[in-house]
Amino acid sequence: MSTLHATGHLVDEQTQGVPTFEANGGDWSQIAEEAARLGEERIVVNMGPQHPSTHGVLRLMLEIDGETVTEARAGIGYLHTGIEKNMEFRTWTQGVTFCTRMDYVAPLFQEAAFCLGVEKLLGVTDDIPERASVIRVLMMELNRITSHLVCIATGGNELGATTIMTVGFTAREEILKIFELISGLRMNHAYIRPGGVAQDVPPGTVAETRKALELVKGYMRQLEDIMLANPILHLRLKDVGYLGLAGCMALGITGPMLRCTGLPYDVRKAFPYSGYETYEFDVPTATSGDSWGRLVVRLEEIYQSIRIVEQALDRLDANPGPVMVADKKIAWPAQLAIGTDGMGNSLDHIREIMGTSMEALIHHFKLVTEGFRVPAGQVWQTVEHPRGELGVHLVSDGGTRPYRAHFRDPSFNNLQATSILCEGGQVADVVVSVASIDPVLGGVDR
Repeated sequence: MSTLHATGHLVDEQTQGVPTFEANGGDWSQIAEEAARLGEERIVVNMGPQHPSTHGVLRLMLEIDGETVTEARAGIGYLHTGIEKNMEFRTWTQGVTFCTRMDYVAPLFQEAAFCLGVEKLLGVTDDIPERASVIRVLMMELNRITSHLVCIATGGNELGATTIMTVGFTAREEILKIFELISGLRMNHAYIRPGGVAQDVPPGTVAETRKALELVKGYMRQLEDIMLANPILHLRLKDVGYLGLAGCMALGITGPMLRCTGLPYDVRKAFPYSGYETYEFDVPTATSGDSWGRLVVRLEEIYQSIRIVEQALDRLDANPGPVMVADKKIAWPAQLAIGTDGMGNSLDHIREIMGTSMEALIHHFKLVTEGFRVPAGQVWQTVEHPRGELGVHLVSDGGTRPYRAHFRDPSFNNLQATSILCEGGQVADVVVSVASIDPVLGGVDR
């Protein structure tokens, strides 16, 4: 006979001829009770939440028969930080600092969705300067490239292909340098703000970004040479983690997982924002519906994002306008600059408000400490996140902070497919399937 321990392993014991189960914790107790009721011997493997192949603190409970996964359950919540609730106790501008930390691999998309929603409530969507919208598109598409590179790099590493990881992260590093040049930070930028962006791009940004793009293209060619004709990768990814269009529609799955089933749904095309309707780009699709199709779609999306970034850079050269809405009741009063000690108020701005304009100092103090008021109402805003459709539902009671802020994170919805992708396959294929979902648990748990 055997005992099901909390580690998930069956251990032979001398018993009186009856299977005995020893399990601790809520879900483990339920699994043990079910196993005892069925009178079967089952092996339950606890994969995570610290497992390196689960993309963060994701817990997978796998029931296996030999090497075959017969049942897979996802356990989430280990990274819950109360971000949405915390946003209710901060001003609308301060909310950006919270939501940028949700999906930490693609922070700029949460910032953009939140700020676009706030601007809808304020009724200033059409007043956002064109240069600010171009910078937003530039930053989001650069972030899409880095996000897909993390997916490809970590997925390769989990399969044992360390070179894929080193090349992918080296390429990502070039873009993180651009983020640091523009915002002062490599991640969690809080750079996009209601009304525009925190500050204009510094001199030399366009040239440095073009240089970085050329390097990224070179690394992409290396990745393609390593991956696309690799027979081992074909065997590991093709026909693994299959999910068809009907399954995606039933589960509300979007992004590359949906597009690899042949449906070219992209929020940038379906419901354009920030001027995306004026950019030329294609929506890559595949028809395989498996892990290989998701890889190919992401690779092609990187090239389409490079295409958009190059158009945005051309527009920055041609448009020297402001980067914040003109309404001083909304516009953040700080004149930020990046100095030797990081990003902060420029010395010229400090001299003005402290030495020559008492009114400017008072306005600065009130707007920073109290924030601006947003008319009562509610709004729904979506953007095309690297993992799918990201939505934000904002509710205002007319005050200086959100009454409610809720995000529809694509990783949360996409993780619903875990059991469908994994059950019936081998344990080794679980790693591939989860990597092809590309979940980020900071966005799932929030």
